Amino acid sequence: MKAISRAAIIAVGSELLTPSKQDTNSLFITDRLNGLGIDVAAKAIVGDDRDELVHLLAATLARVDLVVLSGGLGPTDDDVTREAVAIALDRPLAEDERITAHLRARFAARGFTMPMPENNRRQAMVPAGARVIENTRGSAPGLWIDHDDRVVLLLPGPPRELKPMLTALTDGSLRERASGAPIVRRLVRVAGRIESQVDEVLGPLYKEWAARTPPVAATILATPGSIELHLSTRHPSVADVSLARAVDEAVAAIGADAYSTDGRLLEEIVGDLLVERGLRIGVSESCTGGLITSRLTDVPGSSRYVDASIVTYSNQSKSDLLGVAADLIETHGAVSEPVAVAMADGIRARAPADVGVGVTGIAGPSGGTPEKPVGTVVIAATTTSERRVRTFRFFGERAQVKFQAGQSALDMVRRLLLGRR
Repeated sequence: MKAISRAAIIAVGSELLTPSKQDTNSLFITDRLNGLGIDVAAKAIVGDDRDELVHLLAATLARVDLVVLSGGLGPTDDDVTREAVAIALDRPLAEDERITAHLRARFAARGFTMPMPENNRRQAMVPAGARVIENTRGSAPGLWIDHDDRVVLLLPGPPRELKPMLTALTDGSLRERASGAPIVRRLVRVAGRIESQVDEVLGPLYKEWAARTPPVAATILATPGSIELHLSTRHPSVADVSLARAVDEAVAAIGADAYSTDGRLLEEIVGDLLVERGLRIGVSESCTGGLITSRLTDVPGSSRYVDASIVTYSNQSKSDLLGVAADLIETHGAVSEPVAVAMADGIRARAPADVGVGVTGIAGPSGGTPEKPVGTVVIAATTTSERRVRTFRFFGERAQVKFQAGQSALDMVRRLLLGRR
């Protein structure tokens, strides 16, 4: 029996090819497989098209040891996964009466007055030689198929059904077949730099890490307002020491822009710093509309350090609620460094709070001018002894501008608390 070292994931469902629905199952599947040392070589999404799925599965099976399919196991005509797999593997489908009986009992237990629809029997159709995997949270059972020296695994699409089923398999049958050492990862989060800048600084380290025993692999990922450095190794016995050394080297090269090495988000980092220093924060937001405060208060226990928040969207509210002088707005404009500082000072005085934050800007898509185009955001952070303010230019759609503004505001507070620029 061949060991499993490489896998591919196929997510089935036409809804996953639309802008409104994302495939999140593959992230969970990848994490569980990597924990067994199984590399995920490819991921694909296919609609509810039997012929397309047959073609994709046949091509994928030629390249990996394990194919995990999620979705398409329901009772309707557009649930084509079982049929497509049967065709691709040349295995006839037959009804498993035990599954049908279970489905009827499940249907009756839910108190329906009508009998189970006959189309639910589609979920009892099993390719020859497949092992049925019980679904404890839904009606569609999973299927394990040994095909030559490979494995094809069919899982239901709903995450609440897929996750416990896959977890049981990775703790049992898949663990027994996995060949590699588990992949261990560390994550370094970076603010204030773009992807190419981080890559340039870390370039010399990549070769060092790859040449070590054990080698450490590095991947850079650009996310809104942050860069992520993913470090990994396959040697769990020495992974902690090896990865800790690489993390320390990366942080030394990046400097103060590296804000997290333990998985914490920026709002968590800021909250912990405020608690350590016994400080409270107040936030005055215009273009971000409360986003910064929402992120801060998403952290459990944030009442220890979040004092007050005011969203002052209009110029009048900036004056009425924060005490920003009308002539200051008239002279410099609402989106300006003097106004952002006045907003930060205003919320700090009115909360009262030890740290004040002021954010004002143009999130778009309209409202920009040649002097202050869409994406212009001014952020200030102040205390009784220090004032920091900066004008940013963010790119992207409205939601992206708002998120980047929030990220930059939190990072400014972090640096202020640490006494770094």
